[in-house]
Amino acid sequence: MKKQRILVPAVVLLALTLLLAGCGTKAQKESRLNVATGSTLIASIVEEIGKDRVAVTNIVPPGVCPGHFDLKPGDVQKLSTAQLLLYHDWEGKLFSENLLKSVHNDKLVAVPIAVQGNWMAPPMQKQAIEAISAALCQHDPSNQAFYQENARKALAEVEAKEKELRAKLQAANVSQVKILCAEMQQGFLKWAGFQIVGTYGRPEDLTPQKLQELLRKGREEGVKLVVDNLQSGPDAGKGLAEELKVPHVVLSNFPGAWPGTDTWSAAVTKNVDLLLEALKKS
Repeated sequence: MKKQRILVPAVVLLALTLLLAGCGTKAQKESRLNVATGSTLIASIVEEIGKDRVAVTNIVPPGVCPGHFDLKPGDVQKLSTAQLLLYHDWEGKLFSENLLKSVHNDKLVAVPIAVQGNWMAPPMQKQAIEAISAALCQHDPSNQAFYQENARKALAEVEAKEKELRAKLQAANVSQVKILCAEMQQGFLKWAGFQIVGTYGRPEDLTPQKLQELLRKGREEGVKLVVDNLQSGPDAGKGLAEELKVPHVVLSNFPGAWPGTDTWSAAVTKNVDLLLEALKKS
């Protein structure tokens, strides 16, 4: 009998503990800032800075070009519960004022992130971290110190990654390597140190005249690589590479396009590794 009198309160205490823990978890989830993002570039930064104090819903998948993405009803529905929408300023047509009004979400605040250039390049990534941190702090001042500290750590990690990748690129002597590349990869490849002798747009923009011009430049300059952008057309420069008999490389401008590249750090490392692997074959 004594054992039963002791056991019953213990069971009750355990049940109350589990109930309170469940309530705490639910309250924590409900208190998180709901952020919708216009690309995985933005989403990965928000997740790194906001951690468990944000709930991130990305709109545009990483494998497609945001500039050529058409919103579906399901995508618009994602904005109905968001409190903050962060998007690239060049996505203004996608997230137009009329579209945002159609969501009927009075709590939604839309903030364009005006950081130009290729965010895969570390200098641009650092600017993006600062801009997104500022937006989170302004919208959620109660967590300002938390966001700022995480942004500081994120900036330090980008600087460390840049140093690591610079060493690998310099060891491969890429400053002596001439390439042709998609326009959307130009900023990243310039940061990496390659010599860009010609660029091209999307596949539909490659006229016979443009192709002949690029082939002439490629042969005259001794191009070693042709580099495409996954999101604007992974095969745009494939024919050029075949004609020039050089490796063809496809890079991504957004985290998450390749398996295991959900963060900027993983995505930029993958890009550099693809370039260096291709150089070994040239």
